[in-house]
Amino acid sequence: MFKGYKSPWMTEELQIFEEHVGKFFKQAFVPHAERWNKQGMADRDAWNIAGENGLLCASIPEQYGGAGGSYLHETVIADQEIKTGAASFGIGVHCLVAHYILSYGSEEQKMRWLPKMATGELVTAICMTEPGTGSDLQAVRTTAVRDGDHYVLNGSKTFITNGQHANLLCVVTKTDPDERARGISLLMVETEDEGSKGVTRGRNLEKLGLHSHDTSELFFEDVRVPVENLLGDNEGMGFFQLMDQLPWERLYIALAAVSAMEYALDITLKYVKERKAFGKTLMGFQNTRFKMAEAKTETTIARVFVDQLLLELMRGELTVERAAMAKWWTTQKQCEIADECLQLHGGYGYMMEYPIARIFADSRVQKIYGGSNEIMKELVARFL
Repeated sequence: MFKGYKSPWMTEELQIFEEHVGKFFKQAFVPHAERWNKQGMADRDAWNIAGENGLLCASIPEQYGGAGGSYLHETVIADQEIKTGAASFGIGVHCLVAHYILSYGSEEQKMRWLPKMATGELVTAICMTEPGTGSDLQAVRTTAVRDGDHYVLNGSKTFITNGQHANLLCVVTKTDPDERARGISLLMVETEDEGSKGVTRGRNLEKLGLHSHDTSELFFEDVRVPVENLLGDNEGMGFFQLMDQLPWERLYIALAAVSAMEYALDITLKYVKERKAFGKTLMGFQNTRFKMAEAKTETTIARVFVDQLLLELMRGELTVERAAMAKWWTTQKQCEIADECLQLHGGYGYMMEYPIARIFADSRVQKIYGGSNEIMKELVARFL
């Protein structure tokens, strides 16, 4: 994945998959990048096309319609999505929801939802954040009150990735408002189901970066959700299910950060070796060489670290602490390196037609979602 370095988990089969994925993104998505960024979301059929090419639910077993791969396949997809410069959408969130269903869903739920997620017929979102709650998941105010064989769902969510396209929502809700962690449950809401009237999509939010990601507000008013749509055998397990899956989500963010760092470094090296100033290339200046040396060093350290954690994940050994370390440190370095690389582009770096400008804009949110970097440091501190 990085010149002069080969990830210890990279196999011949994964290299072949990497070539397939890279070629797919270049042919299917890169030509639409500018249009998708301007319209604020990818076309809906992009999900179906991605599904046809095995990019959705790559780590889900074949018996549920997935590709039968592992988290390593998801890593390759995320890496190539970034490095090809493709206008992206929330494949990572889709993968996350698939693993919630795989880990906690009943056999009937797995068979009902996962095959359609693999084809792109179902697009998913996870609805955590609410206005005023931020990273404090225990303080969510959305409620699901039992009424016979249904829950009645009320509340609102914001900053929801895939919010405009999603037709299967994993909603973090309170089934017991008097409890904090033990009052939280995960409820799957099918927005195209006749009984799910009351789900309203707000505007597609205008963001600093990630312009091709549809990100929305969602509102729930007396939405009747069948009891069998609860994830898990009992109410009150949602917070613990979230905590169990968050290390992978945070490592995924870290992996994406490293891929973006590598991409920024690669395109900037090409630029400074070609761009001339005062009669020589930018690479001829000591300041440029030192900045690029620093960036390569930090990027290599980041890659080695997250590769180690990925191996731990595959062995079932990834801890909350180490995932939090990776998430905050790599995203901090991602923003710093994107800034330095943009600076070396000069005025052209500020132009959106240059990839470094999009890398810079897309990087900033990495320090916020998946748990802010301040929260990550608090988590690490608890293990000191």
